[in-house]
Amino acid sequence: MSASQTSTADVPTLLVKIFGKDRPGITAGLFDTLAAYSVDVVDIEQVVTRGRLTLCALVTPPPHGLEGDLRATVHSWAESMKMQAEIISGRGDNRPRGLGRSLVTVLGHPLTAEATARIAAKIASVGGNIDRIFRLAKYPVTAVEFAVSGVETELLRTSLVTDAAALGVDVAVVAAGLHRRAQRLVVMDVDSTLIQDEVIELFAAHAGCEDKVAEVTAAAMRGELDFEQSLHARVALLEGLDASVVDKVRSEVRLTPGARTLIRTLKRLGYQVGVVSGGFTQVTDDLKERLGLDFAQANTLEIVDGRLTGRVTGEIVDRAGKARLLRRFAAEAGVPLAQTVAIGDGANDLDMLNAAGLGVAFNAKPVVREAAHTAVNVPFLDTVLYLLGVTREEVEAADTHDER
Repeated sequence: MSASQTSTADVPTLLVKIFGKDRPGITAGLFDTLAAYSVDVVDIEQVVTRGRLTLCALVTPPPHGLEGDLRATVHSWAESMKMQAEIISGRGDNRPRGLGRSLVTVLGHPLTAEATARIAAKIASVGGNIDRIFRLAKYPVTAVEFAVSGVETELLRTSLVTDAAALGVDVAVVAAGLHRRAQRLVVMDVDSTLIQDEVIELFAAHAGCEDKVAEVTAAAMRGELDFEQSLHARVALLEGLDASVVDKVRSEVRLTPGARTLIRTLKRLGYQVGVVSGGFTQVTDDLKERLGLDFAQANTLEIVDGRLTGRVTGEIVDRAGKARLLRRFAAEAGVPLAQTVAIGDGANDLDMLNAAGLGVAFNAKPVVREAAHTAVNVPFLDTVLYLLGVTREEVEAADTHDER
């Protein structure tokens, strides 16, 4: 039986560490050198930072009497590659990771050393151990992912999210496991999330009642007014507006920076994407077609004889309706609710955010940030991808594929 087939809990091992300027062939060269001594590989870790490589190999010792020769050969090989080598004798493998494994994604613009120190200290204070740190992106924000064990995900989330806002960073905490990459449905709000505008205010500008509508909209988004009542009150102000304004409003809609990248990347990765809106199908149907969305649902402005009547028709999409539609979309997509992601900014998004497996408050009102699983406070919608573990390189690969 080989050493790799036996427990390494308390057997001798060698930690071989190589560091220096990165170039092709270093990893292959090290293991070619070690292969001559019939050692078995127990663990490997490799990191490249600003062109500098650190490669660690944990291996079993060579046959009796050959360790000195192995050490000399590795150092000689490293010198020939203009690298440095360090070999440390010890016993056993890494200690087993604790129960309660989580992935902590930190977004900073910029990510300061102070914020990083505070995040790491908070993880330690609740009994968590940082097993690995990996950079997901360096622009438009710096995004790093901490693999943490030893503490339950919910406790870790509660501890970190409280400090995040004060530190000027965004933090997302999700349970580690295969299901993270299996999240296959993303549903988002439209107004002030997918797009930069409030659609009813665009209509109101053409009706000359923009200030009145904006006042009611702000109160509704803060949770101070019942959404359905505020919807009817605002739409009533549009009575008599010519239906030709629909095309004008569609042309005025501005997508949030990163919106196209977010949707394009999600679609390339096999996700399904939908929108739910307290706005109007006259706009969301157009967005669905333009962006290749799988699902879209909103309220519908009633139009009679070429003019808006000041009423809406059909099922009202309100706070409870958005959560109901998330469940409906998930059922139609064949995706468990635990594997859905919801994104929104207003109080009427809260039920949807809480029902999803991961609820993301995007540049949201305080009441929403406090209640959601995580918050993103930078103006780039595609940063949500980093919360899903998608790297900047994968985003760029999706863009390159679409350009072919």
